[in-house]
Amino acid sequence: MKVGERYYRSIWQNESDRGSVHVIDQRRLPFALEVMTLTSVDDVYEAIRGMAVRGAPLIGATAAWGVYLSFMEHGGGKKNLRRNELSGGDKKDDNSEPVSAEDVYKAVISDAHRLRSARPTAVNLAWAVDYMTGVMKFFPEEGAMRRAAEGLCDEEAERSRLIGVYGLPLIEGLSTRKGGETVNILTHCNAGWLACVDYGTALAPVYLAHDKGIKVHVWVDETRPRNQGSRLTAWELLNHGVPCTLITDNAGGLLMQKGMVDLVLVGCDRATASGDVINKTGTYLKALAAFDNGVPFYAALPVSTFDLSVDRPEQVEIEERDAGEVSAIDGIRIAPEGVHVSNYGFDVTPARLITGLITDRGICRADKVSVLKTVS
Repeated sequence: MKVGERYYRSIWQNESDRGSVHVIDQRRLPFALEVMTLTSVDDVYEAIRGMAVRGAPLIGATAAWGVYLSFMEHGGGKKNLRRNELSGGDKKDDNSEPVSAEDVYKAVISDAHRLRSARPTAVNLAWAVDYMTGVMKFFPEEGAMRRAAEGLCDEEAERSRLIGVYGLPLIEGLSTRKGGETVNILTHCNAGWLACVDYGTALAPVYLAHDKGIKVHVWVDETRPRNQGSRLTAWELLNHGVPCTLITDNAGGLLMQKGMVDLVLVGCDRATASGDVINKTGTYLKALAAFDNGVPFYAALPVSTFDLSVDRPEQVEIEERDAGEVSAIDGIRIAPEGVHVSNYGFDVTPARLITGLITDRGICRADKVSVLKTVS
């Protein structure tokens, strides 16, 4: 997507230095557009854990580069990497100290386990890490690992574009029924290109509709406590020229009661095999309000975000984050000392409240039969 006159993805490799990757530090937006350079698996872990990068697809893409950087750190990029049972054969074509592919593999697997723990709820993290370690097992070469990470990012961007393509008819249909009047869409948290590699999930159909000339307007939840809506979604939409209005987290129900919301579009950090959606805390409340007021409620996600090993939402580990995110804003305390704070990062929206799931393979119902058919 574009920021001003420049095209950005949310993550890209330094072409002149294959040992580093660039990301936008989302903690600094909207006040400053700062690029972070990640040169180690520790950098990647801290960027994910500290939410310099966030959003399920982007977390996965960043973790993929984290495995690549771990591979390079532990000597996987050396020309004389000694092959063993992982790939067969021997190769010692220079005078530097040989590196065992088995030792590299074990070290990277250890780093991979740590990466997986950085944000336990987002399923794309584990999916991307497992994909990269699988590539390493059979192709323990710098070029293969780099191409795998690049390919994963390109595929993630294409999946987001396809989510936009499949979601666009929903907005087109609403526009037609309203006689070309503005379609009002409510979203929660940030599920735009900053949360992905490009395009976004929930915002991808919005961008495509806007670019097609359809009149759209987005109600942007502030999304406490980290304000991803006010800081990130509003910034994205303004940069792309999409009309939007920032609202408090609890205003969505009132807007729906007043008939001011035509569609609710949210992202997803993990979806169960039964079609339940785990997303940023507050999503469930929007779904309840939408259901009560007859407003269509859709979650947008790539198929990689489905966790088919989970049938029931109680099987999912819901991340609890630092109390300081709630009790303070930018280091300024807003709650009395000594008060107990609960800070769950996600909640669960049951499938029965969801109109449909917009995926990169089309729109499916939020039930097990439809999910399995879509994913298979």
